[in-house]
Amino acid sequence: MPKTSRRLTVHPLTLREVEVVRVVDLTPGMRRVTLSGEQLRAFTSANGLPQPAFDSPGFDDDIALYFPYPGQSEPVLPVQQESGLSTPRDPRPLSREYTVRRWSPETGELDVDFVEHGIGVGTTWAHRAQPGDRIHVTGPSSSKAFPVADWLLAAGDDTMIPAIARLLDELPDDARAQVFIEVAEEAHRLELRALPHVQVTWLVRDGAEAGTTTLLVDAVRSATWWDGRPFAWIAGERTAVRDLRRHLVEDRGMAKQDIEFTGYWRRGEVVALETDEAVPDPERSITPFDRLHELTELIAPIAIRTAVELDVAELISRGVSSVADLAARAGADERALGKLLRYLHALDVVTETEPGHYGLAPMGEVLTVEFMADYLHPAGALGREMLGIHGLTEAIRTGRASYASVTGRTYADARAEQDYEDRYLERLAELQSALAVSIATSDLLKGVEHLVIHSDGAGAQAGEFVNVHPDLRVTICALPAQADWLRRDLPATIPDEQQHARVHVVEQSVFEPGPASDAVLVSRALTSLPDADAAHALRRASESVLPGGRVLLIEEVFDTDDLDEHDGEADLLALTVHGSGLRTATELDAVIAGAGLVRSATHTVGWGTTVHELVPADTH
Repeated sequence: MPKTSRRLTVHPLTLREVEVVRVVDLTPGMRRVTLSGEQLRAFTSANGLPQPAFDSPGFDDDIALYFPYPGQSEPVLPVQQESGLSTPRDPRPLSREYTVRRWSPETGELDVDFVEHGIGVGTTWAHRAQPGDRIHVTGPSSSKAFPVADWLLAAGDDTMIPAIARLLDELPDDARAQVFIEVAEEAHRLELRALPHVQVTWLVRDGAEAGTTTLLVDAVRSATWWDGRPFAWIAGERTAVRDLRRHLVEDRGMAKQDIEFTGYWRRGEVVALETDEAVPDPERSITPFDRLHELTELIAPIAIRTAVELDVAELISRGVSSVADLAARAGADERALGKLLRYLHALDVVTETEPGHYGLAPMGEVLTVEFMADYLHPAGALGREMLGIHGLTEAIRTGRASYASVTGRTYADARAEQDYEDRYLERLAELQSALAVSIATSDLLKGVEHLVIHSDGAGAQAGEFVNVHPDLRVTICALPAQADWLRRDLPATIPDEQQHARVHVVEQSVFEPGPASDAVLVSRALTSLPDADAAHALRRASESVLPGGRVLLIEEVFDTDDLDEHDGEADLLALTVHGSGLRTATELDAVIAGAGLVRSATHTVGWGTTVHELVPADTH
């Protein structure tokens, strides 16, 4: 999730069954389906769990709709649980996400606008929908508040019309905005709410295939740039969104947190069913992300990582196409780079546009996504940690960390480099908002006047906590490199001076008792520690808690009853990097007991995160 200046609200994850009540064609390219039903109100699920009423306060809120697989009459659905939703894996639900165009709590009606956009399971369902049809929905999982800016820039293709139309409906009368919308043809232009200080520019492809023009990028590049601080909201085909974001950051000088971007879709081959040409074949229509994930065998992932390390995808996306020019820009041997590009061509990562010249295939475009590049590059904030997996054999044989045997130094030494620590913590901070908001708006901090935090994401967490609780003071305990980054980052994370004044950073490890406090939050700080060290850290944390206070522990556990591939990956990576791994619930209980603590309560917040409330055993 990109860092943004818009405030976040997290919603409980609820599965609802609704009914189609109206179907209206807004243009030849867009159909509105209106949904309603008792489960949009507060209700009790079939397994007896109370569920809240549907809510959608954000103009770009998304919901997921669930469809049956071809040949099936009923969809595969997530299972409602107390902590949220459990998603089946074999097969996984067939779902697509759509923007909430309009939500009326008074009438209990929900409008979803579907763009006619080639072959798609959702497009076909909407085209065939009739009043009385039933469908299941989940979401929105979160909502973002209106941006605070002097003026707004919105740009995207047909797929962003529902969100931008809702944005214009909800903007105040004096709002200033420039809006650029690309559509297939003149007849697809939609009547939007007119505001005196909002300029809407329609860009017509006029027969060109969606995702093949530069209309949006060219229009934004040539736009008059108004005075004041802008906020940009861009959405549509992923390549166009990427290029727009680059222009806004590199040419217009916009701060990244003032740009909200979403690649709604990506050009690629969709294979229709032989029995129904309007329905995609889920077995043969594989998205670029899914295909990239499959390439996990020895040579393929190493070759792809080498391409990222040499900036091959980034260079090609910027117009460098010949092997000779790529080699010169990447500092590589031309003959050797040619071999790599031939192999990447065989993997469908690049395409040969002419002899000796290459472009990016859909998977190659994915490699230009900032998060993916950071994950794959050996010097990236996540990529450097991933290097540990190359020592997996040694770690399995010895039961100890093997990171030093792969890189020549321990991961703790790597983290101690200030530049790397900065990038690592910046990446973690981007992922903290949803959990921090959920904790802040729960009862967990009720009555707490002073909170001590041990967590890599402490700055973002503290920002949400002091925003919701005006009398709360927060002390963040961090090692020197992390503390240095926090002191530099906190003014941007917590721009309000009064709130910032209530947050302090002290240089201190998790093994030292912090200042006296009503509560200590230890968030995902034990995974890197052996059991004895983890118990010792918890014990020391509890020593600073005032009488009647408690330790709040967040720690991922390995659910052995519901094996998950990603949990397994995290478990093995932690083994190679730290010599530890994910604990089972039983193993975590043993650590808590070893610290002389007992669990007085368990809370579920956000999207199913468990918070353990711990108190000394002799007081319980």
